[in-house]
Amino acid sequence: MIKGRCPICKKAYEIGELSELKTFPFCSDRCRLVDLGRWIDGAYAIPSLEVPEGEPSEDDDGAA
Repeated sequence: MIKGRCPICKKAYEIGELSELKTFPFCSDRCRLVDLGRWIDGAYAIPSLEVPEGEPSEDDDGAA
């Protein structure tokens, strides 16, 4: 038994196996599309440090 909550609307669901919920981990196609729209609009982002132009980054080993 798999119990969970939709990450968008917080609706609880309980299913026997993943194939029972085609939109897993979302409860519906609507919530799945809302999440996709948030990614496309840039609402979700992975934070990073911006390196000013001209300064070497930590990944830069100096080899050209």
